[in-house]
Amino acid sequence: MNISGTRQAVIWISVIALFIGSLYLFREILLPFVVGALSAYLLDPLADRLEEKGLSRTLSASIIAGLFFLAIILGVLLLLPVLQGQVVRFADNFPGYVEGLHNVATPLFEQLRSVLSPEDLKSLQSGVTQYAGDAMLWLGKLVKSLLTGGLALVNLLSLLFVTPLVTWYMLRDWDVMVDRVDSWLPRDHVEVIREQFRLMDETIAGFIRGQLTVCFIQGCFFGIGLTLVGLDFGFLVGLIAGLLSFVPYVGIAVGLVIGFAIAVAQFSTIGPILAVAGVFAAGQVIEGNFLTPKLVGDRVKLHAVWIVFALFAFGNLIGFVGVLIAVPTAAVIGVLVRFFIGRYLESNLYSGHAKRIELPEAE
Repeated sequence: MNISGTRQAVIWISVIALFIGSLYLFREILLPFVVGALSAYLLDPLADRLEEKGLSRTLSASIIAGLFFLAIILGVLLLLPVLQGQVVRFADNFPGYVEGLHNVATPLFEQLRSVLSPEDLKSLQSGVTQYAGDAMLWLGKLVKSLLTGGLALVNLLSLLFVTPLVTWYMLRDWDVMVDRVDSWLPRDHVEVIREQFRLMDETIAGFIRGQLTVCFIQGCFFGIGLTLVGLDFGFLVGLIAGLLSFVPYVGIAVGLVIGFAIAVAQFSTIGPILAVAGVFAAGQVIEGNFLTPKLVGDRVKLHAVWIVFALFAFGNLIGFVGVLIAVPTAAVIGVLVRFFIGRYLESNLYSGHAKRIELPEAE
């Protein structure tokens, strides 16, 4: 690599490092801006369509952003009474669920006592206690981070008042910002960089828009299915499972554990318990064979393990804001890695056909 190439690489690495450092430094106040930017990104195609029909960009952004936030408000107003009632009922019935689970677990524990040796039983109790304690500690940290970080009062108010303004301004000026960034690209490599940005946009848009639709459909399916089965708080459990389905396999796992525990404590026969498991099994089959292939597709090229790792890594580094930017960042990194691997496979370094340097023969 020549001196000019080395200088460009140093500049780009410095820019990336500065960007990551800024995210970490301002992570406590970034939530409304990140949510606004993501909302504007998702709504930009709709604003472009209205603009193509002859509307001004300002009017298009106003209509799309207004309808978007109006739909969110209406959805919250419709769901809030139902969810609030189920949460209150769950809190009231929680002691009964604990007692029911205890009654179910006691015979099983007695059977284990008759089979296992005292040493094995003590080791099992110690392991269960440790893992339960670790789980409660992790849950406590999560709740604390939500209350003191992303969902603190100030940030909650900023979500309500700042996010709509950020969304509208960025949606109105989105094309202008894209053209400005494009004008900053090095002219010698502008076409290559544009192609990588296009692939990043295709990956991010395909995954986020498709996965959000999958989450919505799964939340409705789980909620309605569990309610029809007769599970207490079935709609709430199904909604939680659907929302968490944004993380591959996490939503259905969490929903199945919660739903199965409530079913064991609620029902005295095996039929309804199997029906609860059947709802989640059917949801997984529908999601894996129809929803994800149709709505997300293979063009996204984001492996589930990579998505989960990115969510945990950025969530641990930056908090709730990190969770929001994890998938776009993972998509960007994935595109760059595939680009550099492609260049490597085309290079002499991979083929082994590099020119040999002929040394002068000694006289």
